[in-house]
Amino acid sequence: MPTTTPAEFLLREASLDDVNALSNIEEACFETDRISRRSFKWMIKRGHSLLLVATTNDKLVGYVLLLYSQGTSLGRVYSLAVDADYRKAGIAAKLMQEAETQALDDGRSFLRLEVRPDNVGAIKLYEKLGYQPFDIVTDFYEDHADAIRMMKVLHHVPEVTHPEVAHYSQSTEFTCGPACLMMAMKSVDNELALTRQLELQLWREATTIFMTSGHGGCSPQGLALAANERGLKTTLVCNSDDIPFINGVRSEEKKSVIECVHQDFIEKIAKSDIKQVKASVDAALLRKYLSKGSLALVLISSYRLNQSKSPHWILVVSVSDTFVYFHDPDVDWDDNKSVTDSGYIPVTHKEFNRMIGYGKPRYQAAVIVKAK
Repeated sequence: MPTTTPAEFLLREASLDDVNALSNIEEACFETDRISRRSFKWMIKRGHSLLLVATTNDKLVGYVLLLYSQGTSLGRVYSLAVDADYRKAGIAAKLMQEAETQALDDGRSFLRLEVRPDNVGAIKLYEKLGYQPFDIVTDFYEDHADAIRMMKVLHHVPEVTHPEVAHYSQSTEFTCGPACLMMAMKSVDNELALTRQLELQLWREATTIFMTSGHGGCSPQGLALAANERGLKTTLVCNSDDIPFINGVRSEEKKSVIECVHQDFIEKIAKSDIKQVKASVDAALLRKYLSKGSLALVLISSYRLNQSKSPHWILVVSVSDTFVYFHDPDVDWDDNKSVTDSGYIPVTHKEFNRMIGYGKPRYQAAVIVKAK
């Protein structure tokens, strides 16, 4: 239902009839990084965003746009704009507060945003509303300006997210595992350069050669060996002795190759100091390891993130009483995403446990790493 601010401005969700007015405000408020008319229409229709507008006397004078990350408790303030003639009326604050209320009702517990360091007014507003800076991104905007990242916890009991692990975006469709391992390696060696050369080298060491289609992904066994080879104390947790990913391959020749690679991994692990644990993987188990300083590469089905039924590696960086926080190396730049949406992603324990595992039967695996 629409609500009215003390200044008699009406707040409501945007409709397609608002697109012209939204575009006019966008043109007036921003010189770069503008949202197009097509994008406004898409945001209104797509269902994974919240676009609120403020009106007075049937005139649209401001808006706030939130993007929601599917399968998570995270929302992102993508854009906030108010007509210059109405900026002393408190509209921006009211838009933000209403957006936070609706985001919380939608199950979102965290809101994040980016703001230019020279936008002093916006920074003061966000700070007054309870947003805290947690990172700076260089060369973020179209004009190469930096961005300050800020976050607000919407749930009632604030929890620490431990923003200490660098994020690395995978550069190919098949290197999520190496990207996660690189992030973990960087947490141990801050001088480590995260390069594509290292990403592909790790993939060559850990790949299963084939998968359902395209290039092969990395198996838990391959990633464990790659981590161990680089001096990390490594524990491999699997709920099954099955060969990962083999059931998704139809070709008998490809299956024989995957089986050969897997057997080689098994033999090498047997000669290493990698600890092997046969157990189901869940948030409670990971929390025990992370409480002792470890990070966890976890195999999930990416369906609950992006409706893609494919195996995917993420890096779990923190587990609190309520949430699991992870880095997703897959940044979907074509879906208006940024690293802000892909780092320290919070999901409830229940939601996270639904993500873990891949295939039928459900194969679960985690590669637990820490400094020796």
